Amino acid sequence: MKILHITSSLNPVTGGVAEAVKSFILISEQQSIFNEVVSLDPRGIDYLQSDITVCHSLGSKYGFLNFTKELIPWLTENIERFDAVIINGLWGFHSYAAWKVIHRLQKKGSIIKFPSVFVMPHGMLDPYFQRAKERRFKAIRNTLYWALIEKRIINCADGLLFTSETELQLARETFKSYYPKKEYNVGYGINTPPVFNENMCDAFNRSCPGLKGNPYILFLGRIDLKKGVDLLVKSYIKLQLLAKVKQQQLPKLVIAGPGLDSFFAKKILAAIARHPEIKNNIYFPGMLRGDSKWGALYGCESFVLPSHQENFGIAVVEALACGKPVLISNQVNIWREISNEGAGIIEDDNLIGTENMLKQWLSLTADEKLEMGERAKDSFKKHFKLDKAVNNMIAIIHNTINESVSNLSL
Repeated sequence: MKILHITSSLNPVTGGVAEAVKSFILISEQQSIFNEVVSLDPRGIDYLQSDITVCHSLGSKYGFLNFTKELIPWLTENIERFDAVIINGLWGFHSYAAWKVIHRLQKKGSIIKFPSVFVMPHGMLDPYFQRAKERRFKAIRNTLYWALIEKRIINCADGLLFTSETELQLARETFKSYYPKKEYNVGYGINTPPVFNENMCDAFNRSCPGLKGNPYILFLGRIDLKKGVDLLVKSYIKLQLLAKVKQQQLPKLVIAGPGLDSFFAKKILAAIARHPEIKNNIYFPGMLRGDSKWGALYGCESFVLPSHQENFGIAVVEALACGKPVLISNQVNIWREISNEGAGIIEDDNLIGTENMLKQWLSLTADEKLEMGERAKDSFKKHFKLDKAVNNMIAIIHNTINESVSNLSL
């Protein structure tokens, strides 16, 4: 079976979509599934060199939709080579181009072979993006784009692939005229992380030299408003000030990820600078990859993410897989599975909730923290191993293709 993945970008800085595509390919190719990717990334960029066997990067893109004139001709020439197409992510030219080319093919009739088509929204149908006050102009844009284009892509696809039941249910709340043919909760996960070794610890220490072996709580992700980084910093500062009055020592806070040059991040840094007695307790090592990332995860006391919206949270699951309890908001779509397993602390995505989750963690005994860490590892094994989700997707794609062949033969 040949599968084409269509995505705007495979840049790891852009978040979970790129990681999801790469992970699916890694697992599925072990089952003799042939994969190709077409993306709108610049040709020859370094992050495309090693992860994927066949990737067609089409170069320059323009505007907020990432338009490129090369995508429709490429799809027209190549799409019939594939048994299935997965459109990864929405609100961009890549999804429109796929729909347009496939629509043309379908109008030609059954003489022409055309692939089964799936859309994997990766959380982009979450109502948060239409309701958040800071996104009101983007929400208006998306409403118009939905009415003109995106609803056709969603409603014409053979199926939508969701990473959790929560994501599937939330997608039904966002727009009118949402009538997909089929919805599938395929689940999601990650590969089992590499076994810890001292090189990981050394790599992280080089990225964050000021930490000097002190215990720390880890945030790992993009530094922006949606992730609740401002809530985390405000809560941590408040608890640190109280701890200093009581002459107590709190673990340090490591906030690792891209976005330090943004206006939002500069506001956070300015807020920290107003507390010179605390600023040496908060570290910003930038984006961590490879050994330095795994060193940060294996070395932390716990992982924290007070996000306002998180479709899945790959970094959350990576922390679980490393045996680390997670302190997350109830806007991370996998919070129920984590809560049911006792693998973390769940609170509301506001200042009180973020402060409470930190307080609860700090109040646990050393033994209680270790026990929660063991439950975290068990939670990963039970719910979030990637091969299960990939097998679900492959089975759904196979069944859809077989149904299409049967219908053509009638």
